[in-house]
Amino acid sequence: MTEEGSSNNRLFLIGMILSMFCWGLSWTSGKVLSEYGDALNISFYRFALTFISLFFILLFIKEKLVIHKKGFFDLFCASILIALYTYLFFKGLSLGKAGAGGVLVTILNPIISYGLMLVLTRRRPTRNESLGLFLGITAGAVLLKLWVDAESILNAGNSYFLLASFTWAVLSLFTAKASRYGSPVTFSFWMYGISTIIMLFLTDKAENLAIFYQGDLSFWGNLFFSATITTSLATTFYFVATSRIGASKASSFIFMVPISAALGSWIFLQEVPKIHTIIGGLIGVGAVYILNKKIRTRKSALAENEEIISKS
Repeated sequence: MTEEGSSNNRLFLIGMILSMFCWGLSWTSGKVLSEYGDALNISFYRFALTFISLFFILLFIKEKLVIHKKGFFDLFCASILIALYTYLFFKGLSLGKAGAGGVLVTILNPIISYGLMLVLTRRRPTRNESLGLFLGITAGAVLLKLWVDAESILNAGNSYFLLASFTWAVLSLFTAKASRYGSPVTFSFWMYGISTIIMLFLTDKAENLAIFYQGDLSFWGNLFFSATITTSLATTFYFVATSRIGASKASSFIFMVPISAALGSWIFLQEVPKIHTIIGGLIGVGAVYILNKKIRTRKSALAENEEIISKS
């Protein structure tokens, strides 16, 4: 590898670290935003700013604004699901803690996605996959402290966080096919555009205007970070970096998200991580690592799974 190539790889690795920390810090930012209005209204503002940000990013990278017409159905479904996920995200944060929610959702997302994939492909998990899924379920139980209070699933926003994780797992089935219809960034651009329109019809226009005029520097700063820095720039960089350093290496950085979510809420919101959150988070990271390792070593099996999913 040339010195220039090595330098570029280092820049991409640094960029990936920053992107993952931004993803984690979005939970802290989201918690602040949730205090300014209803989850539907805050979701509308986040979608609108993300849509505008992605438009300028697409112009900068000179990417086409069109996707294949075969992708319209997946695009519409993804738009509905991202709207639902974001509503659940803000609703959960308005009731629960950013750190605990960030660790719970970011740990459960890949585990539920993997389990859903196995169900859709009607494939029995291997021994290691079974171990990873078992650890994932254990992590969820520890994070929710089910041995102390089984009803904790319904407390402090946990029910919204769990529904958000499941929604994201279903959403990933549609966004995983985005590259087949054009640029993934273009797919995201239209997805957020449609979601903005959906939220516009669902929200109260007077409340939207009230938030606009009453929003202070903290509101607009966190909205800019959440929509532009985290969703637009960090996610776009992740797409680009994946094509440069490889999907397997890029996916390994996702382990940093629950850590940065917990650290961010601790530093900025004074939410001291509970011992069960730390233990459950570590178990969850181990579960995701095992499942992620299997994804990299069973390429042919997962290629077949992806083909089956695309036809379902």
